[in-house]
Amino acid sequence: MLQQLETRIGSAVSQHILIRYGLEVAVQLEQPKQTAFGEFALPVAFSLARQLKKAPRAIAEELVAELPALEGVSKLEAAGGGYINIRLDRAAFAAAALSGGAARAEGRAGKVIVEHTNINPNKAAHIGHLRNAVLGDTFVRMLRAGGQHVEVQNYIDNTGVQVADVVVAFQYLEKKTPAEVRSLAAGDRFDYYCWDLYARISQYYKDNPDAIQWRKDTLHAIEHGEGELAELGTAVADAIVDCHLNTMLRLGIVYDVLPRESEILHLQFWASAFAQLKERQAIYLETEGKNAGCWVMPGSAFDENREDEDSKVIVRSNGTVTYVGKDIAYQMWKFGLLGKDFFYRKLRSYAGGHPLYVSTDTADEEIHFGSARQVFNVIDTRQSYLQDVVVAGLKALGYNEQAANSIHFNYEMVALSPRTCVELGIELSEEDKARPYVEVSGRKGLGVKADDLIDKLILSAAAEVASRNTDKSAEQQDAAARAIAIGALRYFLLKFTRNTVIAFDFQEALSFTGETGPYVQYSAVRAGKILEKAGAHDAPNPAACARLLEEEGLWQYLLAVSKTDQALAAALSSGEPAHMARYAFQLAQQFANFYHDYPVIHESDAEKRALLLWVTAQFRAQLERTLSILGISVPEFM
Repeated sequence: MLQQLETRIGSAVSQHILIRYGLEVAVQLEQPKQTAFGEFALPVAFSLARQLKKAPRAIAEELVAELPALEGVSKLEAAGGGYINIRLDRAAFAAAALSGGAARAEGRAGKVIVEHTNINPNKAAHIGHLRNAVLGDTFVRMLRAGGQHVEVQNYIDNTGVQVADVVVAFQYLEKKTPAEVRSLAAGDRFDYYCWDLYARISQYYKDNPDAIQWRKDTLHAIEHGEGELAELGTAVADAIVDCHLNTMLRLGIVYDVLPRESEILHLQFWASAFAQLKERQAIYLETEGKNAGCWVMPGSAFDENREDEDSKVIVRSNGTVTYVGKDIAYQMWKFGLLGKDFFYRKLRSYAGGHPLYVSTDTADEEIHFGSARQVFNVIDTRQSYLQDVVVAGLKALGYNEQAANSIHFNYEMVALSPRTCVELGIELSEEDKARPYVEVSGRKGLGVKADDLIDKLILSAAAEVASRNTDKSAEQQDAAARAIAIGALRYFLLKFTRNTVIAFDFQEALSFTGETGPYVQYSAVRAGKILEKAGAHDAPNPAACARLLEEEGLWQYLLAVSKTDQALAAALSSGEPAHMARYAFQLAQQFANFYHDYPVIHESDAEKRALLLWVTAQFRAQLERTLSILGISVPEFM
């Protein structure tokens, strides 16, 4: 409701300024530093002062005197050097809140695509991959909560070097046939087996440099779909993708479609993009120097201030397209600029019947994806340069609107604390021990496997749940432990801003006190228990509510529980899921303070008790809603 009031007040003031002064001004409301100043502060007089050649205070007084009555506002006051303090009509606010308020506004028309996770299908997912997945999934939830139509994509690079390396290991080191690999994949933890195999082949290359030719031959076979090596590649990639989907599902993460690189190649997506790039002279054939024979994009295209920047190779001299070239084609498809689409088949159905599709190169089902108005690519910050080149490619093609709506949703890496490395039995050099964190390395087999982490969190939560809830069944305890463990993990990965390097630490992640997911979950459970203990109770009386809300403390708690949409709007505007996580923690703290100040169950005044129970229900509802946006469920008990 506060978000709706803020929007409505800002619009009304903006319209008045246009009529009164003939000026178009975007009016922004602020949160006053002190609650005594009202619910909103309006600083617009300061931005009008230069244009109107008046003191801000004089403009503020003029606006206060002339603004028409604003729905939901009881009083306007000119304050300080030119602020306008806005006080809400508490009775009207309470009445609207009791009736459920107005419906939330719909988002903009058109589709938003969020691409996230993007794990190479060659080994088990690790803690670093989870940051991508949890950030992307939470941002999707935020967009949908804001009324947006979102399509979730997970790009599968099933023809890349990492898959080829595992195929090389199976073919040349383990001497396994495709049938034997498929049989192995049908067992447990095939992704763990490939984790070790990937580290093994990486070391083998170091010891036997000539073996790199195996990789080249395997890559060629996979890209062209030729022979036993290609068959092995399909067996490995498909099985590992299935493992990754199962891992992500444990965190409540689902997708709509898995576009695969194999179809980008087989369906000639790159050929269509290449033709457009050449036709519009976005790239040129280099005839001299180190890039002779390559199709390149000039450096000035992706950094106009650095004309001497090295050109970026899009197609190598041997005719193979680079990663960034395929990414340009893929980005064009996302916006519907290629004039073609993948074919699709349903890969699986999630709970509730939500289907997951995967791209194919032959028609199977009549369904279409892509063609968005805005695209968010969730990729770590180390890929910023390549993302800049993709945007430059769109601009060079004349797709300026799409380039502006191509957003790199970047984030910093997840590393390991030295203490965690020791706990995992990983030997560190003295230099590494002195570092604040140790980088994860898939090639070295260094990292925390995602499923191991989840298992350990569940085990720890289960022990705590069992000790506190001996009257519950094993099934009930297990369900609660899983909800708490996933809440702890997701919140840990979300509470840091995206530009923060996370040094993952077992002891910190497993803590159930402080700014954690379990603390917020506990607040929601506690609110539910209060309502359950209260039993049936009368609905609040609107007239009594208006009178009781003159009590400043109770009014501030009602405002606190009414700010979810404001918090969501701020988090979306900044692109920071961390802000939503922080709001959840603050809301939980507010509820703890509320219950301390107002012992709800023991309130003797019937009218006040009804209002307090209603506010408790609002806390419960908004805590659940906020946690849901964060992808965290509320357990039955803690």
